[in-house]
Amino acid sequence: MKIAFYGSSLLSSYWNGAATYYRGMLFDLARRGHTVTFYEPDAYDRQKHRDIEPPEWAAVKVYDATEDAVRKVVAEAAAADVVVKASGVGVFDDELLDGVIKASRPDAIRIFWDVDAPATLAEMRGFDKHPLRKALESIDLVFTYGGGPPVVAAYEGFGARRCVPIYNALDPATHHPVAADPRFSADLGFLANRLPDREKRVESFFLEPAARIPEKSFLLGGSGWEDKAMSANVNRVGHVYTRDHNAFNCTPMAVLNVARDSMAEIGFSPATRVFEAAGAGACLITDAWEGIEQFLKPDEEVLVARDGQDVLDHMAGLTRDRANQIGQAALRRVLAEHTYEKRGEQVDVILAEEAGRIRERSAA
Repeated sequence: MKIAFYGSSLLSSYWNGAATYYRGMLFDLARRGHTVTFYEPDAYDRQKHRDIEPPEWAAVKVYDATEDAVRKVVAEAAAADVVVKASGVGVFDDELLDGVIKASRPDAIRIFWDVDAPATLAEMRGFDKHPLRKALESIDLVFTYGGGPPVVAAYEGFGARRCVPIYNALDPATHHPVAADPRFSADLGFLANRLPDREKRVESFFLEPAARIPEKSFLLGGSGWEDKAMSANVNRVGHVYTRDHNAFNCTPMAVLNVARDSMAEIGFSPATRVFEAAGAGACLITDAWEGIEQFLKPDEEVLVARDGQDVLDHMAGLTRDRANQIGQAALRRVLAEHTYEKRGEQVDVILAEEAGRIRERSAA
């Protein structure tokens, strides 16, 4: 099938945490014989901070962030068998959603792919005339990047015909164990951009523990932290390109995952960082959220922290040998159960089902 995918960016992870998710999912779908065209706007300096050049397995069309350019790329949806509008493109989201629905053929599969379902659902609850509420009448499928049963129930409550979580996963060709890199030496590393709905949790789970154990070294990667007050034992390294993610995960004794407020509240929403760290064989400490056992087993494949004190307790008892045991167990689990190959197989089956349903509808 020809897939037209309208998202934030395939080429750049700069202020774009969904990049590796898009790459893993779409590479596998391309490997299965689908033809992928990814449409991304030239916005937020992402094109100046590319991690990759356009890959062989997808055509990438970068368009100007203007109304005229949006109209032109939206018109190309008419040539696709599958039309996907992702959440959080960042510019002209409403126009893209309305445009691709109108431009797509009657026999095309129309998908809204939500990479931040808790935020989208909160917006819809607070705004009766939210564009997505109306659009759901014309959308065949909602895919979400996580959220489990609560998100499925919420979307179906808003009228979605079918909602399926397609969780983050591991691309073993991209994220895997590598040699340690002195640039990222630390006892505990944390990689995430500074966002308002995560900052308080970062303070609680990372910055406050760091201040309480000055003899330990902490590593902070990601954009936006330059003017944030923190203790002297925190080494800020700024934006970390995806080419350095493996070294970032492999070098510290342990790495930390801190969910955004909404993701932690709803559960069943493992970030890409969870699988990237596990894929690198890193010892992961994650904040507690419902459903973690579905992905990694606490105390054996991951360490779970309810608060900053738990982080301190984990760090106090952790040795390199213990960290390595946890990391290797996590690596085995994600390779067996949580790869993009498995997620792609899931999506491929669903697309075939939807294509059959549309053919039956047309023949009736």
